Amino acid sequence: EPQQKVEETELLKMELQMLETERVRLSLLEEKLLDVLQLLQQLRNLNVSKRALGKILLTALESCHEPQPGKAHLFEVLDTLSQKLAACDLLQSQALEVARSQQTLSNTLVISC
Repeated sequence: EPQQKVEETELLKMELQMLETERVRLSLLEEKLLDVLQLLQQLRNLNVSKRALGKILLTALESCHEPQPGKAHLFEVLDTLSQKLAACDLLQSQALEVARSQQTLSNTLVISC
C-alpha cells in the first residue's frame, strides 16, 4: 500500500505539472489575442477600411498555411497577424506622431521650468 500511495502522488504531481504548463500556454495565447484585438481596434479608430483589414488578415493566414513543426499553429497565426497589423503604415505614422507630440510636450515643460 505505501508503494501505491507513492505512485499515486507521482501521478498527481505529473498531472499538476501538465495543468500548469497548459495554464501558461493559454495565458500566453490570451495575451497575444488581446494584442491583436487592440491593434485591430486602433486601426478601426484610424478608419482603416474593412477591405484593408481583411487583406492583412488573409496575408497573415496565407503565411501560416503550413504549420511550423514544434510550434502551436494558433499561436503562430496570432503572432503573424500581430506583426502584420503592427507593421501597418497608419499605425507606424500614428506612433511617430505620438512620439513627436510627447517630445514637444517634454521640451515645453523643460522650457517652462
